[in-house]
Amino acid sequence: SAMFLVGLSGGIASGKSTVVAVLRELGCAVIDADVIAREVVQPHLKAYQQIVHYFGPEILLESGEINREALGNIIFSQPEKRRLLNAITHPEIQKEMLKQVLKYFVLGYRYVILDIPLLFETRTLTKFMKHTVLVYCDPQTQLARLRKRNGLSQAEAKARVASQLPLDEKRRMATHIIDNSGDRESTRQQVLRLHARLQASLDFLWARLAVGTAVAVLGGLLYLLLQHFSS
Repeated sequence: SAMFLVGLSGGIASGKSTVVAVLRELGCAVIDADVIAREVVQPHLKAYQQIVHYFGPEILLESGEINREALGNIIFSQPEKRRLLNAITHPEIQKEMLKQVLKYFVLGYRYVILDIPLLFETRTLTKFMKHTVLVYCDPQTQLARLRKRNGLSQAEAKARVASQLPLDEKRRMATHIIDNSGDRESTRQQVLRLHARLQASLDFLWARLAVGTAVAVLGGLLYLLLQHFSS
């Protein structure tokens, strides 16, 4: 493919944020889908106006911003409302992601990481990824971390984990696995090895050569036109 995209995902309490932090330390280009999802529904933007139109002003806070908890309660219990919200927000999210991908491409990054929590659940974006990375941890560790982080009972933690696609199922879909079951240093070393492998890849080279050639040709034509009109 022309673009060298890497899809990154995980599960609740699997440690994806730890992996992202290491990647950012390495200077990698990371696009966070969750951050973009919050940005595209800011007041007065297209998605915001459509959400208020279809869901009503009762989902707004006093500040005028969308009450994410109230909206979440609606779409959790009404699948058709969830599909409507996705139809409103997903095109805007994808447009912003594309803008950021192109920015990093022009800046010369060899690969761009798309941090997408539901990458393997939706599966619509995996076809655009040259590589997919799953941040994995064993089920016992996942439950223990979730209970500690959120103060949940065993039953509550199991219910949260059960609401997502199992990590073992996602593991079969991913091209690379970062096993975060151990300590932070073990995870960091795995990320370093993955980064080195992706940096050494030539997947991106021909696309950059093609862009460079196109820019050179356009620059030459522009120069000739300027010479013609100035003479």
